[in-house]
Amino acid sequence: MLDWLKNINKEHPEFWKEYIAKFSKKTNRYVILSTEATGNSTEKDVITYMSAFAVENDAVMIKDSFETILLQYRFLHDNHLSNEYIIESRILKLSEPEALKTFVEYLGNGIIVGHEIASDMEMINATLERLDCGKLRNDALDIDIMHRKLHELPEDKEFSLEELTEYYKIPSTEGDSTTEKAYKIALLFLKLKFKLGLK
Repeated sequence: MLDWLKNINKEHPEFWKEYIAKFSKKTNRYVILSTEATGNSTEKDVITYMSAFAVENDAVMIKDSFETILLQYRFLHDNHLSNEYIIESRILKLSEPEALKTFVEYLGNGIIVGHEIASDMEMINATLERLDCGKLRNDALDIDIMHRKLHELPEDKEFSLEELTEYYKIPSTEGDSTTEKAYKIALLFLKLKFKLGLK
C-alpha cells in the first residue's frame, strides 16, 4: 500500500488531532526552539533535550517557555550526562512520547524559529512518525537565513550561532546549554525581525 494511503487511514493520537485543529486560526506567536540530539541521523539518533521560548509583541516571554530532558537512557551517558545530573536536575524529565506530546501542545500553531531549524524539525518529525503522528505543520524561520537575506549573502555561506551572536553583539554567557542557545536565538530573532521589517 502507498505511504500516503496508509497515512489517510491511520488513526492519530488525540493530542495530534487537537494540534491540527489549531491551524484554523492565524497566530502572532513565535516559538524559539533549540534541541540537542545524539547525532544527525533521523533513523539512528534521538533527541535528548528540548528548550523553547515564546516571543509575542516583540518580547521574549520567559514565563511562556518549555524545557525538558528526554529520558533516552541508552544515549544520555554517551552525551556526558551523569546519573546525578539526570536525577537531581530540576529540569522536567519525560519519556520520548510524553516529551513530544507536551511539546506539540506547547507549540500549537506558533511559528518556529531556530538556528539550522530544518535539522531540528527533521528530528522532531522522525520522532513524531514513531508516535503515529504526521509532520509538524508550523511555518519556520531560520536566523541564519534571515541574516543572509538581510545582507544579501550567498545561500551557501552559513554562519554559526557564535558568529551571529558576535556580529549582532548579543551578550555572551558562561554556559552553553540548550536553553541558553534558545535565549540567544530569541534575541537574535528580535534584532533580525526589526531589521527586516517583519511584523
